[in-house]
Amino acid sequence: MKLLIIEDERSLAESMIEYLSKEGYSCEVASTVINATDKIAMHQYDCILLDITLPDGNGLAVLRQLKSENKTEGIIIISAKDSLNDRINGLKLGADDYLPKPFHLPELSARIEALIRRKNFQGSNIISFKELTIDVSAHFATVNNRHLALTRKEYDLLIFSVNGRN
Repeated sequence: MKLLIIEDERSLAESMIEYLSKEGYSCEVASTVINATDKIAMHQYDCILLDITLPDGNGLAVLRQLKSENKTEGIIIISAKDSLNDRINGLKLGADDYLPKPFHLPELSARIEALIRRKNFQGSNIISFKELTIDVSAHFATVNNRHLALTRKEYDLLIFSVNGRN
């Protein structure tokens, strides 16, 4: 699963990349609105982690652009701005979730997993296709009830292929 982390705080972005990569995600980072919009135009992501306060503008402008272009990436706002109005505004603009800073990386990972599960797999942890069964929360796949020993890349390709059939 491919993530775009839009975050200008370098140490936080590096911590997120390190943790989420170990969780099996492929991560890219953008630290400005311009860099983020360029990456979004060139690539497709499963989830975008969006900071609101960026050095060259407001991250909500990125959210507005995504929604105006009918992009389907899941969006989790991660922001130090934690007022009720900020959260409501972000969600009303189309974000799927809002996580105030500071946060724990395992919670962020769980929210990403839940968002991707809702968007791609109709909320289920189990995907079945003919004799293939995949447990997305356990990263476990079987064919005719026999375990498949897959590398991370093979597992990601399998998920991509099964998701592409929808």
